[in-house]
Amino acid sequence: MQPNLSVNIGKLKLKNPVMVASGTFGYAEEFRHFLDLKELGAIVTKTITLNPRQGNRPPRTCETPSGMLNAIGLENPGINAFLREKLPALKKYKVPVIVSIASEDDPDEFIAMARKLDSINAVSAIELNISCPNIKNHRLRDEKQPLISQDPLTTYRLLTRVRKVTKKTLITKLSPNVTSIGDIAQACERGGSDAVSLINTLLGMSINIESRRPKLASVCGGLSGPAIKPIAVRMVWEAYNKIRLPIIGMGGIMNSSDAVEFIIAGATAVSLGTVNFVDPAAAVSIIKGIKEYCRCHNTGDIKELRGSIRIES
Repeated sequence: MQPNLSVNIGKLKLKNPVMVASGTFGYAEEFRHFLDLKELGAIVTKTITLNPRQGNRPPRTCETPSGMLNAIGLENPGINAFLREKLPALKKYKVPVIVSIASEDDPDEFIAMARKLDSINAVSAIELNISCPNIKNHRLRDEKQPLISQDPLTTYRLLTRVRKVTKKTLITKLSPNVTSIGDIAQACERGGSDAVSLINTLLGMSINIESRRPKLASVCGGLSGPAIKPIAVRMVWEAYNKIRLPIIGMGGIMNSSDAVEFIIAGATAVSLGTVNFVDPAAAVSIIKGIKEYCRCHNTGDIKELRGSIRIES
């Protein structure tokens, strides 16, 4: 039996549920010597901002037990340079390209970028990264207006504005640094998002005890890797029970068993992050592992696994 691994995310049909997460796979070309990019379900680009960003000063990464901290600060060439220099190379792989976008300190920048991307055929979908924990927002952190990723009403208002300027599939990337991930997910659904992806990194810090200085120049950064997987799985399950939108699960996926766990919790697809630094070809082996799991469990369609967790009442 050849199991069907195809899934739908909004208007997108992916041949398998495995994609690579923003910020961990560059612009994909960097990984072309390690794996066949055509095998991926989708490619999510490094997050782009309206204007070029140099990012935070180094050191910007450090290892932690079962994970890593990063405070890259969304280093990128800006949307115009991305469209001119990075996007053309991705067309040849004929894999859905999801462009991740973020605002530096003004929600209007989301609108401007979404409008620009709407007319570009090579862009299959837009990911609204409203949840990056390691950039210093000002207007987005104003006391009169709560941080977008942590407030349902502000999230809803942003989604309704973006939805008006693009017909592309919209995926909203959610922060785990909230009281109720389900409330934010519902706000995305009401606002017009076609899917949600979760979770982004957790805010953390690490200290060099000899120098008594933070290991990151920016002091705090985003924690990722296996250490956060139980939190991510729990939040995917919570969101699945609150919304009908497709969920892209991420957070500490290192192998196919991890990926299947997210799908059983309610994810339609999964996105690989930190594992790409450990094994650049991990995505291919994870796709094969999911297929083998389906064969071993007589599952003809990956959709049968979604949300199939068994909880005794």
